[in-house]
Amino acid sequence: MKNVDDLIDSAAELAEHGLSKGEIADELNVSRETASWLVERAGGNESSAPATDADTTADIHVDWSALGRDSTRLTYAAKAMADLLVKEGEEVDLTVGIEKAGAPLATAVARELDTDLGTYAPAKHQWEEGDIADHGGGFSRNFAAIRDRDCYVVDDIVTSGTTMRESIDAIREHGGEPVACVVLVDKVGYDDIDGVPVYSLVDVVSVDRE
Repeated sequence: MKNVDDLIDSAAELAEHGLSKGEIADELNVSRETASWLVERAGGNESSAPATDADTTADIHVDWSALGRDSTRLTYAAKAMADLLVKEGEEVDLTVGIEKAGAPLATAVARELDTDLGTYAPAKHQWEEGDIADHGGGFSRNFAAIRDRDCYVVDDIVTSGTTMRESIDAIREHGGEPVACVVLVDKVGYDDIDGVPVYSLVDVVSVDRE
């Protein structure tokens, strides 16, 4: 993808296939607000423009499909992510991937660290508009259960931290203890979220020259 028009076209195509705005945000690696704006623009609503006040920051689209479409490259990236976690705890025996894109990364990380694998589907996958707290996420029963275990949390992108925070809370609600999180790209630059260290292969730093 080269520009905003490409993102608008992609948002329109995903919406036509029935994806929620939260799922579109996940697919395009943008915030929910940006996804909503893209979908509205695709529908011809020119009046819906991104907020530009001092309290908002421009979003950043991250395209890591060069890694995702090749299993060898994905494995190399996951090995680097695992290397960031390896000193965090010898008792960790579970890696939890945040669906959708975090799951294949977590699979490779779990293999590298010799842990079991779990997955978490966040509330944003059901989000259209309004308060995301009105929706719920959940762990897949097809993978390992939390069962009061120490675990790592893996995702592809941190955009605002909402999904990672939700996942950490869900793990704790199930009696588990998230020891550390790791992502490919952190758009915000978190050192930790709710006391859990966050590691990333790439940090994005916005430079305001005004």
